[in-house]
Amino acid sequence: MARSSSVPGRISPDAARRAFNLRFISEAFTELRRVTWPTRRETMRLTWMVIAVAVAIGIFLGFVDLGFSRLLDIILGARPN
Repeated sequence: MARSSSVPGRISPDAARRAFNLRFISEAFTELRRVTWPTRRETMRLTWMVIAVAVAIGIFLGFVDLGFSRLLDIILGARPN
C-alpha cells in the first residue's frame, strides 16, 4: 500500500527529545518569571531562623548523646573518666 503524501511521517526520537527539551526549558523560564521572590530582609530573617534552629537541635542532640553515653557506661560497669 502506498503512503499518502498528505500524511506526515513519524518524527525521529532525537527530534522529539529536542522538542521536548526546548519546551521544558521555555516553560521553566515562564514559571520563574511568575515566582514571588522573597525580599532581602525576609531572606536574612529566615536564614537566621534556620541557623538558630539547627544550633538548638544540635545542642539538644549533644545532651541526648551525652546522657545515653553515661547510661551505657553505667549499664556496662565502665568507670567514667
